Parts: sequence; C-alpha cells; structure tokens
Amino acid sequence: MVTLVVATSADPASIGPASSLLAMPGWHPGPSLQGAASYTNKEVRLIKLDKRLVVENHLDKRWEEATGETVCDVIFLSKHVASSNRPALTIHPIGTPHLREGEAMPAGGKPGWAAPPNPRIGPWFRLLKNIAYSHNLIPEFEVTLEATHHGPEINSPTMFVEIGSTEEYWKRQDAAQAIALLVWEGLGLGERNAVGDWCRDNVGDKILLGIGGGHYVPRHMDIVQKDGVWVGHMLSGYSLLMEDPEERKALTSSVVVGGTWRETIRVAYETTKLAFPGEVLAHLDHKSFKSWQRNAITGPQSKGGSQRTPSPCANLGGADFQSLIMPCVAFGHAKVIFLGPFANESFDLLV
Repeated sequence: MVTLVVATSADPASIGPASSLLAMPGWHPGPSLQGAASYTNKEVRLIKLDKRLVVENHLDKRWEEATGETVCDVIFLSKHVASSNRPALTIHPIGTPHLREGEAMPAGGKPGWAAPPNPRIGPWFRLLKNIAYSHNLIPEFEVTLEATHHGPEINSPTMFVEIGSTEEYWKRQDAAQAIALLVWEGLGLGERNAVGDWCRDNVGDKILLGIGGGHYVPRHMDIVQKDGVWVGHMLSGYSLLMEDPEERKALTSSVVVGGTWRETIRVAYETTKLAFPGEVLAHLDHKSFKSWQRNAITGPQSKGGSQRTPSPCANLGGADFQSLIMPCVAFGHAKVIFLGPFANESFDLLV
C-alpha cells in the first residue's frame, strides 16, 4: 500500500514544499498519471499536477487503475486563504457534508459527502508545531487545525496541509521547508518511524469528532494538542445548519429542529469510523450553541443533575434513532449511544 502526496504547479504553497521534499534523498521517477509526473520514495508517491487540487476528483482510484498499487491515504499540499491575511500553517480533513443537492460547489466535493479523515492529522499537527518552533516560525506563523471543508471528492483517508494566508507567505521558503520536513518525518522517509501510523501506534486511544465552534476549532484543538488523541472530522458551527424550532412552529405545529445538521453529523461520524475502527469521542463546543441547538444534539438537561434525557431529534439520515446520554467513567463526561442506523455503535460526548 502507498501514500499519495499531491502537489500542483498552479499553487506556490503546494509546489514549494513539494520541491523542497524532492530535494531530500531517496526519490526516483515514478509512473506517469494521465500526463502528470510522479516520484517514488519507499512507500510514498509524490504526484505533481497542474490544476486546482479541489477539482482533482478520485485521485486515489485513478492512481490504483494506472499503477495497480493500492492507496492507503492521501496528503494534499496547498495554500490557505483567510480574510485575516495572518500567516499560518494548517491541517484539516475534507468534505462538504452540510451542502444540499443543487447548491454551488465552488471548492469541490459533493453534497452530503466527506472523505474519511486521515489518521495522521492529530499526530502531524503536534509534529508541525514542534517543527515550526524549531525553525523559528512561531509566533509569526500560527499553527492550527481547520474544520472539515472543500473537496476534491475522494474515498481514501485524506488531509490537506496548507501554508497561509497571502501570496507573500505562500512563497516563503522557510515555510515550504517546514512542510517538507513534516512530510519527510511524518512518513518515515528518514531514519525514524513514521508519525501517526494508526495500525502501529493505536493502544486504545480515543478518536475525537469535533462538533461546533469556529472554523479554526479552538476548543477542539485544545484537546488535540495532547498526546494520544487522534482526530476525525471537525464540524464548525456554520456547517451544522439548524432551523430555529420557534420560527418553524410559526409555520407548522412541528417542534423538530430542521436543517441538514443530523445528516452532517451522521456522515462525519460514519466516515470517521471508516478511518478509525475504534471508540469515537464527540467533543461539543457547547458555548458556541444556543440552548435549543445543544438540546437537539444531546437531549435536554434534566433537572437536579448532570443526567440528560433522551434526545427529541427524530430522524438521522432517514432512519429513526434516539440519543441516550449517560455518565461516562472515562473523562467523567457523557456517552451517546445511537440506536437505529447506529445500532451497537457508540461515541462519548465531551461537553
């Protein structure tokens, strides 16, 4: 099985780290992929494209069909754009699970879809912080996670590693070298073992599914900075589309919280389970939600204690379910047990 590292000449924050990575020892020319050059080093395949990465759909399948090699996971090197223009080094899973059929897809993906998150995200985030410190990029650059967003459509565990947030920083050689070193060390291309190998390193650790908060998921990131935490999808508040039941009640007698939020959480949970066959912890940024939103997700708070009553939310992905909240010994928080489509499945809810 091989890991694909994908870069594009159309993006200076992509081709810069790729060039720095290829300057390190051990690379050899690899097979062409529909006219695109590739390079091999151990079990790593670096592909140099010439289009926007978010439109390069099914790259894993295309590689497998062209070479006969099975793709384990995919890492895209890309630029990051932010209105703040702040220099940043970021990592995030990809997907557009909150979008509906017929909505515009300017950054790739497809409605109701998310790729399995690459298990390397958490360990690589911690490694990137160490590399940035050692290369004196901090505090000028912020090292951060981002919430799940954009394409391309792909089925293998995937993550984006990005340099932001303006052309000045996209072209920074020191930032490019830091990202190249992250990939080099993270994939074990030097003398050390790879970082973030789930099959090798998992010792019953927990997997975080982030729910709510801003795009840069600060409360979820507080937990991810600790060793032994693996990262699944992180859903920002803007991706959890919830219709105010009071406004809905004015039009109908229903008090069900409408919107695509149930399906978004379901897709994020199921694809996280695909990447991590273990126990998933859902971390709720409860301060980012209004009370009716929290209640819809977790069930209303019972009087006189921390125990919650069954959630009133009725339909997740077309199937009935109940969310039961009960004390969880580990972490002292709460456990959600899904019935219906998630029979015999559970994830803890850190609130």
